[in-house]
Formats: sequence, C-alpha cells, structure tokens
Amino acid sequence: MKNEAKKRGGFTSSLGFILAATGSAVGLGNLWKFPYIAGEGGGAIFVLIYLFFVLVLGVPIMLGEMAIGRKTKLNPIGAYHKLNKKFTFIGVIGVVCAFIILSYYSVIGGWVLKYITTYVTNTHVTDASAYFKNFIQSPVEPVIWHIVFMALTCIIVIGGVAKGIERASKIMLPLLFIFIIIIAIRSVTLPGAMEGVKYFVIPNFSHIDSISEISKVLLAAMGQVFFSLSLGMGAIITYGSYLNKEVNLQKSAFIIPTLDTLVAVLAGFAILPAVFAFGFKPTAGPGLLFETLPKVFESMPFGVIFGVLFFVLVFFAAITSSVSLLEVVTSYCIDNLKMKRATASIIIASIMTIIGIFAALSFGPLADVKFFGNTIFDLMSFVSDKLLMPLGGFFMCIFVGYIWGIDNASEEISNDGSIRFRWKKLFSIIMKYIAPAIILVIFITSFLPTK
Repeated sequence: MKNEAKKRGGFTSSLGFILAATGSAVGLGNLWKFPYIAGEGGGAIFVLIYLFFVLVLGVPIMLGEMAIGRKTKLNPIGAYHKLNKKFTFIGVIGVVCAFIILSYYSVIGGWVLKYITTYVTNTHVTDASAYFKNFIQSPVEPVIWHIVFMALTCIIVIGGVAKGIERASKIMLPLLFIFIIIIAIRSVTLPGAMEGVKYFVIPNFSHIDSISEISKVLLAAMGQVFFSLSLGMGAIITYGSYLNKEVNLQKSAFIIPTLDTLVAVLAGFAILPAVFAFGFKPTAGPGLLFETLPKVFESMPFGVIFGVLFFVLVFFAAITSSVSLLEVVTSYCIDNLKMKRATASIIIASIMTIIGIFAALSFGPLADVKFFGNTIFDLMSFVSDKLLMPLGGFFMCIFVGYIWGIDNASEEISNDGSIRFRWKKLFSIIMKYIAPAIILVIFITSFLPTK
C-alpha cells in the first residue's frame, strides 16, 4: 500500500493542494468567459447571482468530490468503482469529459501563447479583429501553438504531483494574482473607467424586463459556477485522492471557490472598466479577450507592457487548468493500467494533441466540416460542456446523497469525527435536492431553442 501511494504521489501540504486545486478552477472561464457573460448579464446583477450560486452549488459539490477522492485515493473511475461498482460510469463520464475538454482547450491555450509573442515582439496590430481572424484561419500557426501548449502541459504532469503540479501552482498562482491586480488597478484608473466600475458593481434592473431575461441570467450564472470550478470532470476527485487526513476539507472547499471567484471578479475589474474607457461594448462576447482587449491595449499608454502582463496571466490560468485535466486521465492510466507516469502522460497528451489539431483547423481549412450543424471545435465543446459535465455533476450529487450516503461522506469530511461538520444537515439538503434540481434545470434548458 505504501509503495502504491508512493507511485501515485501526493501533495506535500494543504497550501500546495489549495493552490493546485485553485489553479484547476481558475482558467479561461474566469478570464475569458466571466467578464463577457457578466457584461451580457447586466454586470452587477450577474455577479450577485453568481456569488449566491457559488455558495449553494460550488462549495457543497466541491466538498463532495474532495471527499470521494480522499476516501478512495484513486482516480474518478477507480474511486466510484471502489465505493460502488454499479456507479463506475460516473467516473467514466469525468475522465472522458476531461479528455475531450483538454483536446480543444489547448487550442485556446495556443492562441494565448500566440498573443504573448505578439506583445513581447511588439508586433503592431492595426486591426485586432482581422489579425485574430487571419490567425485562427491559418492552416499551420494555430496547430503549432496548440502543440506547444500541450507539450508544456505534459512536461508539468510528467514532473509528478509534488514536483510538477504543486511546484508549478506555487509559482504561477501568486504571479497570476499579482498581474491581475496590477492590470485591474491600471484599468480602473483610466479616464472614463468609472462607468465600467459602476456597471460592474451597481445593480441595474432596467434591461431585465421579462421572465425569460431573468431565467437567462440565472442559468448563465449557474452554468458559469459549475463549469468554472472544474466540477463534474473528475479534476477535484483526482486532486482529492492525493490528500492526507491532515487536510481540512471543509476549509478547502470554501477557500478554493473564494479564490476562484476573486480571480473572476478581479478579471471583471481588469477588463470591463478599460472596455468602457475606450468606448467598446461590454457585450462583445467571446471576442472580448482576443479582439476587443488588444484594441484597448493599442489605445492605452504603455499598452504593450500591459498586453504582455495580461496574456501571461491568462496563460498561467490556462496551463494550471490544463494540467489538472491531463492529470485526470494520467491518474487513471497509473492506477488502472499500471503505466508509469511519464509514459501515460506522453501517450495521452499525444492522442489529445492529434484530436486537437482537427479542432484547431475547424476555424480554417475544416470550417465547413460540421456535425449536427457544429464545427469540430463546437461539437467537442457541446459534448463536454452541455452533456458530460452536467451529467457528471448530477450523478455525483445523487451518488453522495443516496448511494454512498451523507453519513459516509460526512465521516470523511470530518476526518473520522476529529473535525466537527457544522453544516451537515444543509449539506444533505443541497446534495439530495437543491443541487440535482439546479443541474437538471441547466441541463434541460441548454437544449431549449433560443430566440
């Protein structure tokens, strides 16, 4: 048993785990998706609803996944199989989800690397929208950057839990916070930026004039919480499996979502005030990061420096998340297939890279190749985001609430009774009723036609 634990590795401290798990949660969803979804959702209104669901959804589900991981000391598939063989399929959902996500996530990570080099080399961009469009439509360049990003991810995972993942997180997460604070301060001090600050912090209900609009904001906030915290994809279970009994799961389940939310809110302050200051729209959508912000940096004094800082911090967020996704699949190969870490990491990363090439080309040469009306990239995103993650989270709640049982979960959460689980009753209600209902609503609504 000791040899097996040594083979799998583990975090050396609670801080190392918190930083690694926060790194898993803090990703492109915080820096790319949160600001533009907040913009589309009415700014402060969305933020308030988001914070509510972090507490109602994020904390309890994360706690449940941590408990499963630490109790079993196994990857998601092995964990569910050990607790109840009939529910192994939940772990399979998580591992497959992580595999699909990283295959296309690394494509966006490659875009980030491209933009870092653009600003480091001080490449002059006269038309940010055309520059981005020409880049992603290229048959070669996006593929190269995708491969580079995946290779960097693989190198960190090969290093192991302590020397690879934990060490990288201890360096990147503090730098990420420093960089985003610097950019946020610069953003809010720009002339005209206060309009963006007001938009972000003062609720404005004027544009929410119907039940459908309220429903849209609620669903967007719930979905963002669920996806931003890496829930339902096996990452938290995997990281939880590397924990020892000295780690307080209850504290960790509050600290990690808090840090993740802090990054998302800081991203809002870093991006939206600057967008307002230079007269751009906060509802620019996904193009906010790669099209609108470069225009902001172009107009800003010392914009090149802030452009470098911004995209470096986006890279840190992206790579720490990609590492956790690769680790999910790697841990399965180590536990179940008895492969060496380096061998497993290289083989899995290589397969993901090949699949990701098709996703990278779906914006250019393969743009006309569609399945059910979706490009290859969009199809992969749809399968993971709208199918596998909600299903994984839903069944996890059912498993903890009714199969494994609240008492067994509570025993692990309380470190076999050594730490008082003060909100056990609330945890039970959320896992049995509230969380499954919310996730089910998100899942069903995502398939309804939009106007």
